[in-house]
Amino acid sequence: MTVAFTCVLVAIVLPQIWAGYAKRGLVATGQYDNHAPRLQLERLSGPALRARWAEQNSYEALPGFVAAVLIAHLAGANPVAVDALAVVHVLARVAYGICYIRDLATLRSAVWGVGFLAVLGLFVAAYAA
Repeated sequence: MTVAFTCVLVAIVLPQIWAGYAKRGLVATGQYDNHAPRLQLERLSGPALRARWAEQNSYEALPGFVAAVLIAHLAGANPVAVDALAVVHVLARVAYGICYIRDLATLRSAVWGVGFLAVLGLFVAAYAA
């Protein structure tokens, strides 16, 4: 398993971390109802709501990242470059979620851009192969 493929796994797990953060307050106070989990999300506010938004955005970013890693590997791109770009993307996505939860909007947008550029870099590496 390459570093980039491991990063894909981390990117798949990451939304679950943000979801857990979003729901932890409901669970801790006994307000979590597993019979209607989506309805409860309307009660989220503050950091929990922002964690929910980070979760949603993580799902949105996932397909492009997975495709970019696979295409770069299939194209025979430099594995060191692919691994490095995949790590940059995952680190940016972690920072993105933290910035979202802490309501650091400008920094959040900047790290989103870093993650997106890393995905574009994977495609560039594939074209250069």
